[in-house]
Amino acid sequence: MTETDTPALPDRLAADPTSPFHDAELLARGIGVRFKGVEKTNVEEYCVSEGWIRVPAGNAKDRRGNPMTLKLKGPVEVYLRDPE
Repeated sequence: MTETDTPALPDRLAADPTSPFHDAELLARGIGVRFKGVEKTNVEEYCVSEGWIRVPAGNAKDRRGNPMTLKLKGPVEVYLRDPE
């Protein structure tokens, strides 16, 4: 498989189904995220062009029961975990 066969990944993607940046089909395929060269498995949302990720802040919840998140800035690389 060449790079041209791989579908382009979105610049921004969120795991939250209420977000306009949510894509369940793509998330089901498995997206890998490297932040500052380190593999991250707990990313809630990312934006490649702006260079940030959102990760949960421990077990803290907001008033709606959603996890509180921290926005971390740095170089972000995304890829498909399981290319078909």
